[in-house]
Amino acid sequence: MALNGNKSGDETLERLLSEAGSALDAAGVRDLVQGVIAAPPGVEAEAWMSLVVPEPGGELKQSLAALKTEIQTAADDGLDGGPTDPARLDALRKELQRRDLDGFILPRSDEHQGEYVARKSERLAWLTGFTGSAGMTVVLADRAAVFVDSRYTLQAEKEIDGGLFEHCHLIDRPPADWIAANLAPGARLGYDPWLLTPVQAARYQAACKKAGAELAASDGNPVDAVWTGQPAAPISPVVAHDGAFAGDPSADKRRRIADGLKADKAGAAVLTAPDSIAWLLNVRGGDVPFTPLALSFAVLYADASAELFMDGRKLAPGTPYHLGPDVEVLEPDAFGPALDKLGKDGKTVRVSADTAPRWVFDRLQKAGAVVDRGDDPCQLPKAIKTAAQMDGIRAAHRRDGASLTRFLAWLGGEAANGSLTETACADKLESLRRGNDHFQGLSFPTISGAGANGAVVHYRVSGETDAPLRPKSLYLVDSGAQYLDGTTDVTRTIAIGGPTDEMRRNFTLVLKGHIALATARFPEGTTGSQLDTLARVALWRVGLDYDHGTGHGVGHFLGVHEGPHRISKRSNRVALAPGMVVSNEPGYYKAGAYGIRIENLVTVVQVEGDAEKQLLGFETLTLAPIDRALVVADMLDGAEAAWLDAYHARVLDEITPLVDEATAEWLAEAAAPIA
Repeated sequence: MALNGNKSGDETLERLLSEAGSALDAAGVRDLVQGVIAAPPGVEAEAWMSLVVPEPGGELKQSLAALKTEIQTAADDGLDGGPTDPARLDALRKELQRRDLDGFILPRSDEHQGEYVARKSERLAWLTGFTGSAGMTVVLADRAAVFVDSRYTLQAEKEIDGGLFEHCHLIDRPPADWIAANLAPGARLGYDPWLLTPVQAARYQAACKKAGAELAASDGNPVDAVWTGQPAAPISPVVAHDGAFAGDPSADKRRRIADGLKADKAGAAVLTAPDSIAWLLNVRGGDVPFTPLALSFAVLYADASAELFMDGRKLAPGTPYHLGPDVEVLEPDAFGPALDKLGKDGKTVRVSADTAPRWVFDRLQKAGAVVDRGDDPCQLPKAIKTAAQMDGIRAAHRRDGASLTRFLAWLGGEAANGSLTETACADKLESLRRGNDHFQGLSFPTISGAGANGAVVHYRVSGETDAPLRPKSLYLVDSGAQYLDGTTDVTRTIAIGGPTDEMRRNFTLVLKGHIALATARFPEGTTGSQLDTLARVALWRVGLDYDHGTGHGVGHFLGVHEGPHRISKRSNRVALAPGMVVSNEPGYYKAGAYGIRIENLVTVVQVEGDAEKQLLGFETLTLAPIDRALVVADMLDGAEAAWLDAYHARVLDEITPLVDEATAEWLAEAAAPIA
């Protein structure tokens, strides 16, 4: 049924809505659909229709699907990739001039400082063409620069017009230094206080002061003022996360966090991170790619009640009942007045200066609140999974490992003929995962890198870069999925044909680092930064290293990257604790040639023994074979070889019952002892 916005089409939709008892009219549905198309497509294509009526009938479903197609076809948000249109930069500069600003700071972020943002917040991509997940630009009247880290240097060179934007390394030439060197005395450099934290704003304020200039908060984002076709705020169904998967009830979590606030003499906490809110209230959404989040803000009070600030149209049937009487849902424009009331009531309010936007601090302080710049009180409890959550995570990894093993067996049979490409491999792996119970989508864009592309740490295949898997090369695949009971992330490096001696040597060095971390024993109170060296020593001995961190926290059907813990050279004050999940992923990358990474997820566990202090260690969660063709057995000592054999024996035991006979036969050979 075609609906082209004509009178008869709207009349038909009005009739169907009325017959179904919907609270929305045709205009309201059209507005809703603008938000629906601005959100990523979910696993269930028709799930959004429950926001119109709980159970739409067949004719209404057809009408809604046609309306969505009509609106989606007509939409043009300017995020289709390709070269940057210089007119966009010109329009922004004119808008800055109108606002009496001499420049503007534009980070790749949203109001929640998340890794993944909605299309509405892809301002950096729209302006510069850069599509990476981290970066920023500073635009002045006569020059502009884009700043990215080493993960995205090659990508930035391909995507960003060097005639419009200077390319700068985020670490070697940070934005603050560039601002201090290029901003004229007396100039006003604008920023969006929703997109910078107080910590970030202070850094750029110091840079402006050094230049004799001023950092000025902008009332509204000037990019939004010139972005024709900017998408609407995303709308996806917000659903209850089943208690069988979530672990503790929301009321219990709210009470524990509230008790902590009271102990710290705080009257409330402002939560700006959607993953904290999702964990606290046991809800999930789909407003951003790859992570089941509903973009929202919340205030948790010391009496364990909460206010949730979110577009009420997102609430799926049954979700208000799940939230209960102690959680009040308010529209987003009520957030500011709620902060004002906290100040009027003289509350001490906990807000994270590392993750909350500067706008929140300014509003609270102006209202007279006492601002406690402490940590987000949900982040650490969220990172420490319950026993029920860990049971689900282990089950998710078994299913996921079976899919990856089936993929590796398929790859072993197909790669030799030379017909496979990076895209074909990524698509095959995703199709195998889609058949798993509780599958909710990928947890990040699959990194499918053949040959030299594997050396690009955050490589993402496109039509222009899609490379074949060639003999005597390495293929690196880093992938993961979201399941209702867990989140997965795993990397395997596979030899295509016969690998060179150098490839095998360097792979084995990476494997030695992986094993050193997997078998580490450490006392309570140890941080990930204290363990990072273990994964690098074998590489360091021969003058090699890798630039990324060794491990990141992983959520429970939440972000594939979560804090507050990590394993990295960068200092981290958060001690590893039982129940935390973290990746173990050392690597080596030879630019222009190949990349190597071996990644398993592990969880921190207590180690039984007769030690003076309680010892901790890691239990490996990921279950999939490591390519023995790349292992130089003589480079492994006895303990390392024993670990590899034991790991493969476990993979064989747990994965064989979950795969077909042909895959089982392949696995028996792939998981054979190394000696």
